[in-house]
Amino acid sequence: MAKGKVLVAGTFDFLHPGHVDFFSQARRHGDFLVVVVSRDDNARKFKKKKPYFNQKERLVLVAALRIVDKAVLGSSKDFFEAIKKEKPKAIVLGYDQWPDERALRKALDAAGLRKTIIFRANAFCEKRYKSSKIRKYFE
Repeated sequence: MAKGKVLVAGTFDFLHPGHVDFFSQARRHGDFLVVVVSRDDNARKFKKKKPYFNQKERLVLVAALRIVDKAVLGSSKDFFEAIKKEKPKAIVLGYDQWPDERALRKALDAAGLRKTIIFRANAFCEKRYKSSKIRKYFE
């Protein structure tokens, strides 16, 4: 395991084994895992629906996981605020996040995070462990 802070971000509604695997994959890239939990308004904007659990509930659930060293709420105004504050050595994207990594790289460079490395996590049983599929089960 490399030394340094690694950061992941997401909504993390209906926390499930796929999220835990994502955190485990991210942790392999550093020794301190920061998880940024989306605010409700951003979750609605990106997911096109209201999360089942509100931002405080999702933050408490994520923070309770032993693998997570620090859980924070993202910003409503600036997606990169938490990233700039935490200054991670690495950012790990979920298999279905940020399809254009070059755009993310450009934004990180513009934010003064040129040394931050981007990794992509592998899917974990995506046919079973995807929040949108789990949500449908409960509707």
